[in-house]
Amino acid sequence: MNAPAITKTLPSAEDIALARESGRALSTVLLTRAETQQIDFHDDKGSVRAVRIPTSALRLLLEVLTEIGQGNAVSIIPIHAELTTQEAADVLNVSRPFLVQLLEKGEMPFHKIGTHRRVRYQDVISYKKRIDTERHKALEKLAAEAQELGMGY
Repeated sequence: MNAPAITKTLPSAEDIALARESGRALSTVLLTRAETQQIDFHDDKGSVRAVRIPTSALRLLLEVLTEIGQGNAVSIIPIHAELTTQEAADVLNVSRPFLVQLLEKGEMPFHKIGTHRRVRYQDVISYKKRIDTERHKALEKLAAEAQELGMGY
């Protein structure tokens, strides 16, 4: 399975406004307990096509619209996706050489396809959560030490 491209393109002002408007409309539709919803799509020729969509997919769409409405770029990556080292580095916001060092040190599992390393998206996110937790603990410890020393923090 090919991993989708991870883009960092920010939405335009028009996209932000439209995402906010459509997100508000969609949120009212999602008050239902139905497992599916029907949406009518109108093409440029006036034809209408009704499409049934799982409500869970519409909830995901609402999350996407909310992020776009806040001016954020959005990527959707399947949990079981395999990423290239560059894609994984982009998710972690580190350089590719730094990510390769992490892989070679055993900080994160990977496998090779030929000579190319592949990392599961799930493993990248697990690593990120672990590192974020360690950083948070270190900051709490520093803040507690600063309090004890009366440093005004």
